[in-house]
Amino acid sequence: MGSGFYHEGQAMNDTVFLHGLKVDTLIGVYDWERTRPQTILFDIDIHTDLSAAGASDEVDDTVHYGEVADTVRAGVKAQQFFLLEALAEYVATLILNNFRCERVRLRVVKPGILPDVREVGISIERRRGAQS
Repeated sequence: MGSGFYHEGQAMNDTVFLHGLKVDTLIGVYDWERTRPQTILFDIDIHTDLSAAGASDEVDDTVHYGEVADTVRAGVKAQQFFLLEALAEYVATLILNNFRCERVRLRVVKPGILPDVREVGISIERRRGAQS
């Protein structure tokens, strides 16, 4: 193998990502925020070993981003949160529990909620087996 290939024992830095995933949900601390669903944007980076999928060219050997999107949309729509922090923890746990990955990084954005502010949000990173 050439020097650009993964060798056993090297650290993996492979990522499946979904950026700009839109989900409508009830969220917010204020009563006026909870009168109708708001659009929340997710940037999701799922850290996993993609070498098997690269070798096999089989979707079963990777994290299927369509399934991630469907799982996140369905899970978020079935819940209500006051805080983006709670929403992010829920989504991180959902991904870690349902997909083959070691780590997930989320950026959760609530666009246009404050005057003269394009977007507000949070970012978190969680690892499999780590305490939140």
